[in-house]
Amino acid sequence: MAQTQKHLTSVDPVWDRITVEARDAVAHEPLMGGLVHACILHHKSIEKALSYRVAAKLASNEMSMVILREIADEAYAESPELVDAARADLVAVYERDPACHRLLQPILYFKGYQAMQAYRIGHWLWQKGKYDLAYFFQMRISEIFGVDIHPAARIGKGIMIDHAHSIVIGETAVVGDNVSMLHSVTLGGTGKEEEDRHPKIEDGVLIGAGAKVLGNIRVGRCSRIAAGSVVLEDVPPCKTVAGIPAKIVGEAGCDQPAISMNHMLVKGG
Repeated sequence: MAQTQKHLTSVDPVWDRITVEARDAVAHEPLMGGLVHACILHHKSIEKALSYRVAAKLASNEMSMVILREIADEAYAESPELVDAARADLVAVYERDPACHRLLQPILYFKGYQAMQAYRIGHWLWQKGKYDLAYFFQMRISEIFGVDIHPAARIGKGIMIDHAHSIVIGETAVVGDNVSMLHSVTLGGTGKEEEDRHPKIEDGVLIGAGAKVLGNIRVGRCSRIAAGSVVLEDVPPCKTVAGIPAKIVGEAGCDQPAISMNHMLVKGG
């Protein structure tokens, strides 16, 4: 099967591309027909497909898929920015993950993308004061995807979480737009205080696998955090930090490290 072009100039044709890819997937592997039709081809828009997918993944004996889908449909209808964020996240995964060859893949298979869209609905519930429902979403996201994001955390759009295993994002954390992170990243607190206690990650930051960013600190835009680092102090914009505790070891290496996904430290920058 020929791969489609990797770069998209607009998110407007995203849903049309997804449906074309879905039909192609069924043609090449008929055994996938039931799943692909249920998740994609039975729906008229990306938000309807996402509400089905999120509800199907999070449903349990304690909360039916029907109820969860109604919650998701209401969220998307009332807050179109959730759909915009879902599209931006999808394009981010497609353009940054070399293992992603079709827009169809994150919706069907990638738990980082699925967890982010479920978190966004939980955050919408939190903002509406429906705290127990939001906590239920957090619990199920953690159980199903191994991703624990507090529903009060504020996360921008164009987010790519690669592999996504053991991601933890705390209650007062803030993540900007176009941020990329790998598995086992923690944006955590440093004690039992209840006030603002979690990191603020600015736009365009790249966070390597296993990195821990702790406390009410700021990581400047377009900076890089090396894999396995423990960050306890503010990071200036466009720098690379590494180590335990993390120290500045060079420049970020490019204008948009979260998009280039380049984790290598070049000598002299």
